Amino acid sequence: MRKIILQSLIFAVTLAASPNVFAQEANYDESKVPAYTLPEVLVTQSGQKVSTVKDWETKRRPEILALFSEHVYGKTPTKKLPIRFEVTDLDENALGGKATRKQIRGYFTADKSKYMDILLYLPNAENNPSAARPVPVFVGLNFAGNQTTHADPAIRLTQSWVRNREDAGITGNKGSDESRGKLAKRWPVEQILARGYGVATVFCGDIQPDRPDNYGEGVLPLFYEKGQTKPADDEWQTIGAWAWGLSRAMDYLETDKDVNSKQVAVVGHSRLGKASLWAGAQDERFALVISNDSGEGGAAITRREYGEQIERINTALPYWFSGNYKKYNGREADLPVDYHELIALIAPRPVYVASASEDQWADPKGEYLGAYHAGPAYALYGKPTLSSDTPPGLEVPIGQKTWTGYHVRNGKHDILLYDWTQFMNFADFHFRQK
Repeated sequence: MRKIILQSLIFAVTLAASPNVFAQEANYDESKVPAYTLPEVLVTQSGQKVSTVKDWETKRRPEILALFSEHVYGKTPTKKLPIRFEVTDLDENALGGKATRKQIRGYFTADKSKYMDILLYLPNAENNPSAARPVPVFVGLNFAGNQTTHADPAIRLTQSWVRNREDAGITGNKGSDESRGKLAKRWPVEQILARGYGVATVFCGDIQPDRPDNYGEGVLPLFYEKGQTKPADDEWQTIGAWAWGLSRAMDYLETDKDVNSKQVAVVGHSRLGKASLWAGAQDERFALVISNDSGEGGAAITRREYGEQIERINTALPYWFSGNYKKYNGREADLPVDYHELIALIAPRPVYVASASEDQWADPKGEYLGAYHAGPAYALYGKPTLSSDTPPGLEVPIGQKTWTGYHVRNGKHDILLYDWTQFMNFADFHFRQK
C-alpha cells in the first residue's frame, strides 16, 4: 500500500511535464552534455553497411524496429481484436455549416464494454474549393476527453477515467459540461478546416488510462495470457497501447469515403507525441508524422543526457515504457538505439518535429538533432532533409519543403496555433504542391 501511495504521489506531481519533481537534478547546461556516439542508421548490429533501399527495408529497418520493441516501447501484440466501428452521430451542418461532424465508436470487445470514441470534423466544400472530398486528415490523441477539444455542445462526454486538471475543467476524474472546449487552444479546429483539412481525435484514456495502476484496465488485459496480470518486461505498456489506438483510428479512416486515407497525418504533443512517432514508425499507412515537444522517449537524443533522462521518466512514470527500458536507467550510452533511428523508421514518409523554447525539459536541441540525424535513411530514397546540425533560430521554421521539418516556438510546453500553422504548411507541400 505504501508503494502505491508513493507512486501516486510521484505521478501527481510529474505529469505536468515541466517543472518536474526531478527538475533540480536535470542538466540544462550544454557544456555538460557528455561526448557521445550515436548508433549509425545505416549500419546493422553485425556491422554491415546498408547502401540500398532494399537492404534498408529488408534488413536494417526491421532490425531497428525490433530493437525499439525489445528495449523501449515493448512488443505490440499481433493478436487481432474483432473491432467494430459504428457512426453514432452525423451532422452535415456542424459549426455553423463549416463542417460535417462525425462521432464514431470503435468497439474493442463483442460485449461493447471497451471502446474508443473518434471525433471527426471534415470541412464542407461550400466556398472552400480545397475542401473537396475526400480530404486529407490530421489525427491525434487528446489528454482529457474529446469534449475538451472544442466547445461544440454535441460532442459526447467521455465516460473514461480522466486525470483531474484545473485547466481542463476536470474534477472527480470525470468528463463534464464544464470541461467543454477548455483545451480548444490545442485543437484550432476552425483554422484546420479553413485550410481544407479534416481533424480527428480520440481521448487517450479510452485506450489506456494515464496512471500507474492501469494494468487491469484499458486494452492491455485484452491481450494477456491466462493468469497474466500485467505486461511482461518485453511487452508494450501505455505508450505502446496509445500508438496501437492511433492505428485503430486509422482503420476507421480507411473506411470513410470522405477521407483521403492516403493523406492522413498523425500528430501528437508531449507524451502523445511519443505515441505518434511510435505509431508512425510501425504503421506505414500514416502518410506524414508529427511530433510536438515529445522529448525523452520521443524525438530527443537520449545520449545527450539533457533535460529529462531515462531514469527520471522510468521512475516517475514506470507504466509508459516497457519493463526492459528500465535496464537503461543511468545507462543511456548502452541503449542499442537512439531516437534519430525512431525517426529514420518513418522514411521515406515526411516527418515534422517541433519544440518550445522554454521547454528545456524536453531538450529542443536534442529533438532537432533527432530529426537531423535521421537523414541517412531518407537519403537512400533521394529525399532532401535538414542540412545542418545547427538548430534554427526562434520561430524560424525550416525544412518546409523537404522530408524532415522543424521549428522551435517561443514559449512553454504546449501545442498552439503557431505550431499547427507550420504543420499545415508542411502538409500542404507534401499533400498538395508536389
